Amino acid sequence: MRSRILSILLLAFLAACSDPASRSDAQSTAAAKPSGLRGPPLPSATRRAPTDAAQVKLSFSPVVKKTAPAVVNISSKRVVRQVDPFFEMFGMGVPRARVEGSLGSGVIVRSDGIIVTNNHVIEGGQEITVSLYDRREFPAKVLLADAKADIAVLKIDAKDLPTLAISSGEDLQVGDLVLAIGNPFGVGQTVTNGIISALNRTDVGAESVSSYIQTDAAINPGNSGGALVDMDGNLIGVNSMILSRSGGSVGVGFAIPGPIVRQVVDTALGGGKTVARPWLGVAGQAVTGEIARSLGLDRPEGLLLADVYPGSAAARAGLHQGDAILTVDGQAVNDESSLNYRIGTRKVGETVAIGYQRDGKAKTVRVAVETPPSRARDQQLLQGRNPFDGAVVMNLSPAAAIELDMDPFVSGVLISEIRGGLSVNAGLRPGDLIREVNGRKIASVADLKSVLAGAGRAWAVEIERNGQKISASFNL
Repeated sequence: MRSRILSILLLAFLAACSDPASRSDAQSTAAAKPSGLRGPPLPSATRRAPTDAAQVKLSFSPVVKKTAPAVVNISSKRVVRQVDPFFEMFGMGVPRARVEGSLGSGVIVRSDGIIVTNNHVIEGGQEITVSLYDRREFPAKVLLADAKADIAVLKIDAKDLPTLAISSGEDLQVGDLVLAIGNPFGVGQTVTNGIISALNRTDVGAESVSSYIQTDAAINPGNSGGALVDMDGNLIGVNSMILSRSGGSVGVGFAIPGPIVRQVVDTALGGGKTVARPWLGVAGQAVTGEIARSLGLDRPEGLLLADVYPGSAAARAGLHQGDAILTVDGQAVNDESSLNYRIGTRKVGETVAIGYQRDGKAKTVRVAVETPPSRARDQQLLQGRNPFDGAVVMNLSPAAAIELDMDPFVSGVLISEIRGGLSVNAGLRPGDLIREVNGRKIASVADLKSVLAGAGRAWAVEIERNGQKISASFNL
């Protein structure tokens, strides 16, 4: 009986916060600002408990009516050619075409047909179809697919569509009521409700630039790319993944927050093909209890800097090894992922306030964030009588390393591909870093080619693989 009363009160709380006519930004913001993407932080609902029986009888339906029409279904198809495994063993068989498909959801964020979804929903798709709330279907083209954020921006040829405004998320709090809208298991549009279970989740086993919103609203396969909305009808996140042993929802779902979605959409609308994310230029570890005591902190918090990239924004601001970064613009930082999120969602050139501790004293420094350093890749296929014959090499910079999901503090010449030749017999692999050849340090592709041009038949090579140095000699 007590649990039933609590459930009724929870619904009443939702209804008390839901007055779409006066507060929803889902339609009004899009009308005032056609993109629905820029402007001051969106207003938030007033949090209050129900005060009478009439409020207890109210429901989620006013929010759903305002938001559901802007959530779409997405199907993606690709043709895969495959040979029967039995015949493949004997080098025989004719490839057969097989169509693979995936189903997901998306959200209309601009009335002229701009839609966001997860990158993994459309990845590899050769034919993408968007089905609207009113059952109309449109072919879609990809404006930008960002694998790191797991966000893709699509465009369909339609006008005057319902939209959801992307929230800045600045006022989100754990315990806030939310709705998840999508197409689970392909059954059709479905609405589930829950709360924000946690904010700024970074260590959830996903390679991403996001700091996720965790929710207990039911999210299942097919919900990917769908909307997570607040009680004002604003898009606070794009549902992306779940943690589950069974494959179904167990109340641990994660959504990519609005600022990340906004960043990718703004880049796509500006004609960009890659998202330029600022980089502070530091590496470190989360402060443990033992480290906190040694630093004079009253609790474990912050990121202890183990390295600062020379010439980076952090280095020029005076940060150095041993400093503990505690906040970015007043927002707590507790690991490297949360720092990358706080910095990465800023615009290039924007100034942020870094709060840190040094020698037991709290300090603040303002830093103009910038993209990671880059240089010409000079990617080349090497040929000739040398151990690198058939290897494709390139200059590695922090920008290239981040793009390749490598440590940005590692530089040098990278083997990006092996196309055969003597490099196969030499045991070289993609991902190897060439450190030294015949006693000469290799810092660039030009250095390597210079050594190869003047050497004979004997070769002494040192490479770095997975952080370990390997030396070998060859006579060719």
